[in-house]
Amino acid sequence: MSELRNPLARAKGLGAAKDGVNHWWAQRVSAIALALLAPWFAVFAAGLIGADGETVRAAIARPWCASLLAAFVVALFWHARLGLQVVVEDYIHGWMELVLQLLIKFACALGAIVSLLAIGRIAFTA
Repeated sequence: MSELRNPLARAKGLGAAKDGVNHWWAQRVSAIALALLAPWFAVFAAGLIGADGETVRAAIARPWCASLLAAFVVALFWHARLGLQVVVEDYIHGWMELVLQLLIKFACALGAIVSLLAIGRIAFTA
């Protein structure tokens, strides 16, 4: 199998980082979660069109809805982080890659935390 590698890579001893399979699986699992949760979210959100604030709060406060909404938010930000990470790794190099990777991780974590806190606040105070 080593004869298929680039001679420069063979000389430098460069090979797979051994992390690609985990990243691939994580992205597929989050995609499956989103494929199952997105239709529910679309129907849920469409059903609230034109509703007043109290109706929306009461709908989000139902345990199943709050749980599914929290799962949707976590899967959404996790999948976004994984996808953006690949884009940055493929197209941006040097110090800018490190900066963007950190910004992506912090932005996705912050977005998920804020969203989960908002769902929790609505669910526990409605």
